Amino acid sequence: MTRVLVADDNPVVRAGLIALLDGRGATVVVAEAADGREAYEAALLHRPDVVLLDVRMPGVDGLAALPRLVRVAPVMMLTYSAEPGTVREALRLGARGYLVHGEFTVEQLVEAVREVGAGGSHFSATAARAPRATDAGSPAAPAGVVSPSISLNPNEEASRMQPDVGQSTAGRRRQTPLSRKGLGVHRLSRREVEVMELIAVGMNNQQIAAACFISEKTVKNHINRIFAKLHSNSRTQAVATWLGTRVEREVAR
Repeated sequence: MTRVLVADDNPVVRAGLIALLDGRGATVVVAEAADGREAYEAALLHRPDVVLLDVRMPGVDGLAALPRLVRVAPVMMLTYSAEPGTVREALRLGARGYLVHGEFTVEQLVEAVREVGAGGSHFSATAARAPRATDAGSPAAPAGVVSPSISLNPNEEASRMQPDVGQSTAGRRRQTPLSRKGLGVHRLSRREVEVMELIAVGMNNQQIAAACFISEKTVKNHINRIFAKLHSNSRTQAVATWLGTRVEREVAR
């Protein structure tokens, strides 16, 4: 199993990534974080195989946390920030990969996580071009992107590695991944499986659209097809069918 830590300040994006990655392709999400400091603390506690790290986060951002995080685990940036200077700075600071939202499928994301966890690297199209897009005199990263670096002394660092009963969400180990039916059982497409999994964890259409980087109209179209394939008239019925808990009652008339 490739053990993953997801760090993003957007709770919808975090939930979407966790639902899509947890238990898929021999990956398991062991922790989540809302900023660079939480990511560092969770990484010390859980020692993941890969850290998925956003760039722009409040408090300690991704680039500021990166030098510390790479000492604990391989880091792959997963972000909307596609500026060449930001990509180059992330690579300079030790990132093993860089994915820009909207430039990869779920299967490509899973493969990228496996590659980085195995010691390789992976880049989406825009990020792959960035290291070659150098301009003389241009800054390594856009102004305002890099926040003050994390300041944790050795004593603090050692204490972070000990389990804490009152730990935050970022430090909690994820529970057992959502049960999944094979693609062949309900004849759902891969995208429909992704949408169904997000329905099952309680996301609404707007949240699913944000998590999958598609429009709400496209989400509705997927849901209509899912309902037809699962012979369901509501989300509750669809989830029950998906999880194998639905009981059909035939009433004799």
